[in-house]
Amino acid sequence: MNVLIINGSPRKNGLISQMLGIMQDEAEQKGDKVQTVFTNDLNIKPCVGCMACRTKGKCSMSDDDSQRVLKMMQDADAIIMGAPCYWGNIPGQMKVLFDRIVYGMMRDTPRFPEPLMKGKKCILVSTCTTPWPFSSWFKQSRGAIRALREVCRYSGFKIVATIERGGTAMHPQLSEKDKQRCRKAGRKLRVRS
Repeated sequence: MNVLIINGSPRKNGLISQMLGIMQDEAEQKGDKVQTVFTNDLNIKPCVGCMACRTKGKCSMSDDDSQRVLKMMQDADAIIMGAPCYWGNIPGQMKVLFDRIVYGMMRDTPRFPEPLMKGKKCILVSTCTTPWPFSSWFKQSRGAIRALREVCRYSGFKIVATIERGGTAMHPQLSEKDKQRCRKAGRKLRVRS
């Protein structure tokens, strides 16, 4: 199985990266091929909203890393997306990526969008500094998960697990329980649906 990890965190050793690393190890132990993309390392210009991609099926802007990542997503059987919460949402660079590749993830139709990633499994991971349970009550980590769910819903991904981890400012280390949740989520990619 080909697994793509999209890491929306600017911290390559932060909690998101650690959690995604645990899932990567889990997948590789099962013999899966895993690739990781760090959105902060990508060279992507923001979408200009010309809407040409909706009719042409490709972006009219010059090629950049967004097309490369879209191809990786199309080739993957499963995708793991992780992002820290920034103002109740995903970080800007990750959002720019999804804005630029919408044409390859869903197609407009006269009625409802047609999902182009149907059949691919997905895991969503988010962290935030707001302590639990306030992180959920005030929709902090939930805001980032909500944004990722929106991308997944219209693209056709089947979300098999979500992990939200609040209180990272006061508890900056992963607990054994956190690590176990990551391993368990990683195993869900192999469960038949």
